[in-house]
Amino acid sequence: MAAAAAAEAAAGWVWRWGWGRRCPGRPGLPGPGPGPTTLLLFLLFLGPVAADITDGNSEHLKREHSLIKPYHGVGSSSTLLWDFQGSTMLTSQYVRLTPDERSKEGSIWNHLPCFLKDWEMHVHFKVHGAGKKNLHGDGIALWYTRDRLVPGPVFGSKDNFHGLAIFLDTYPNDETTERVFPYISVMVNNGSLSYDHSKDGRWTELAGCTADFRNRDHDTFLAVRYSRGRLTVMTDLEDKNEWKNCIDITGVRLPTGYYFGASAGTGDLSDNHDIISMKLFQLMVEHTPDEENIDWTKIEPSVNLLKSPKDNVDDPTGNFRSGPLTGWRVFLLLLCALLGIIVCAVVGAVVFQKRQERNKRFY
Repeated sequence: MAAAAAAEAAAGWVWRWGWGRRCPGRPGLPGPGPGPTTLLLFLLFLGPVAADITDGNSEHLKREHSLIKPYHGVGSSSTLLWDFQGSTMLTSQYVRLTPDERSKEGSIWNHLPCFLKDWEMHVHFKVHGAGKKNLHGDGIALWYTRDRLVPGPVFGSKDNFHGLAIFLDTYPNDETTERVFPYISVMVNNGSLSYDHSKDGRWTELAGCTADFRNRDHDTFLAVRYSRGRLTVMTDLEDKNEWKNCIDITGVRLPTGYYFGASAGTGDLSDNHDIISMKLFQLMVEHTPDEENIDWTKIEPSVNLLKSPKDNVDDPTGNFRSGPLTGWRVFLLLLCALLGIIVCAVVGAVVFQKRQERNKRFY
């Protein structure tokens, strides 16, 4: 039974991360995948780790942290699962955070704190409106934060927050930027950072990508995965039932006991910002005894980067050259260090030899 479970879990993982076309949390989407030989080799390589990986099926869906039609658990009562405020409007088909009108802001927040160490959130959303070209805004923010239901200037929610934010930004406030909008970016904050709208959050952004999700005639999805310090954001925007990598960074530390939410805001420009569903899945991941003994509710939100986000340099592709060093960069650094040591040794030997010759002439 254990071997069968491991095989099933590994098969789901193979499908999920680009080997096939099955989307996690969206059952019944078959497609080409690896053959039996490839899968067998993959299982042999993974060994006992395979059983720890979930494929995001309904077995691991956490309904208390999920927003699913027909939205029975949404309202202002403390006994319900989701609260909303501002311009948010509830319908039978979607939760509209803002209508296509100026100066609106709204949000929806899970009523229960989440104590999962490893999780994945799938968001079915839609951003659409009458505005053409750049005459629309501002976008949606997805949150995992300490505070909830606090309105503010950051896409309808508070600034200087504690936790994680994923911004789906549709309007370029910085006219000098080389980014292509709409643009998805990630920010982790311990309350000390402020989101700079005039620069579209460039100085506090950890990573980002261009994502054409506005005014699509088909469903658009986003997945946020957090596991063992690794944060991954993927999109499904092309109606191909495939996840596409957007953001992948390591060294992220997030506490448990925070709240999931979504918010949106409009200014002089506007859009309809709709949330159709938010589904949270528990990832079955083993942790070391030392990790289990940590009080995860006391962890300070942080990211271990080799440089400050302010040092980020715009990439014409819309991505930031930031994050941990890759293998070839480590190799180049080690090679340069080795050459430096050799040069120093040669120079030292020459200097020592000349001093010896000078001392001989003196005597």
